[in-house]
Amino acid sequence: MCCRYVIDRTNEELEDIIATALSTKTAEKFMLAVNPMKTEGEIKPTDVAPVIAPAPSGRPSVFAMKWGYTVPGKTTLLINARSETAKTKPTFSEDWARHRCIIPASYYYEWEHLTDPMGRTKTGKKYLIQPKGYTVTWLCGLYRIENGYPYFVILTREPGENIRFIHDRMPLILPKERIAEWTDPSSDPDLIARYALTEMEADSIGTETQ
Repeated sequence: MCCRYVIDRTNEELEDIIATALSTKTAEKFMLAVNPMKTEGEIKPTDVAPVIAPAPSGRPSVFAMKWGYTVPGKTTLLINARSETAKTKPTFSEDWARHRCIIPASYYYEWEHLTDPMGRTKTGKKYLIQPKGYTVTWLCGLYRIENGYPYFVILTREPGENIRFIHDRMPLILPKERIAEWTDPSSDPDLIARYALTEMEADSIGTETQ
């Protein structure tokens, strides 16, 4: 799963994306709704953040979007979607087919999931994770419009072998050169997902709870 990620504005590539997002109509709309876009630090569900999605022309463009789908009759948000089943789930199938996005980040957070001698699950160390050799983590997601505002969820998959000890899920992450294909509504997401990055670098940063 993925329930936290980080934006570091000292990265020039991310700074350019943030500057573009701040100038968008979606950022202005959220600002007027007293929900300004977060531009750095830890990003959590319900936060508004920069997202790359297709413009009407089909080209990848930057927008401000809020993290989490709402579900009628439920108080909890949907913040993740399984990439293996998204195309068959009524909540996500249309977005998997035509509304795909990229969430730019520096790292994502994950907490080690442990099982005690009684078989109970407990939370262990907190890890800061990013693809090996990359300074930007391009998280794959889906988006939709709710009440005139854009919302996104982050897609997950089985973890790479070197981080399997932390959690049994990780975000679906692509190399930068696949962003245009992924966000293109006419492309096949199943084919593009095969290029997912799975070799991660993970640094323990303590035991802070989620």
